[in-house]
Amino acid sequence: MLRNAQTAHRNTVSFGDRLANSDTFKLLFREGMVLVEESAAYLDGPGRRDSRLLPRAEAIAYASESMRLTTRLMQLASWLLLQRAVNEGDLSQIQAQTDKHKVNLTRQELATSPDAFTKLPGRLQELALQSQRLQDRILHLDQLIHGDEQAPAAPAIHSQFESLRAAFDTRPA
Repeated sequence: MLRNAQTAHRNTVSFGDRLANSDTFKLLFREGMVLVEESAAYLDGPGRRDSRLLPRAEAIAYASESMRLTTRLMQLASWLLLQRAVNEGDLSQIQAQTDKHKVNLTRQELATSPDAFTKLPGRLQELALQSQRLQDRILHLDQLIHGDEQAPAAPAIHSQFESLRAAFDTRPA
């Protein structure tokens, strides 16, 4: 029975791995890199002007939110680049797992209260919200790819299936 469980686990196709190597990932990668570029262009250009026009409290909120946006996007870009390196064969999955621990991929909320956030320039708000949506998608994909690596589900499911089959087997012995 253990051999059947091991065979079933080896034959299991990971949805996360397939998704990470798909055209969907390529679109996600492109979207992430465009968002990084757009954010940098805004923060280095019109954003500087926008922040100078804000009252003191909103200027502090702007600085906090722009730093959070930058940090979030750096983490997401690092994850996307790491995953692309695996997809293209530049890194093995084992190397990526080692490097993945260097990428602090965690959920980052907005840096400001909802009230303060609504007083920020519209473009900064848009970029922050877009980065959160991208973050949610990447966190979901990361969970699909890596999930609970300690306990693969396939052998447990296969074992339960074998127990049910034995219990309901009506063939004569």
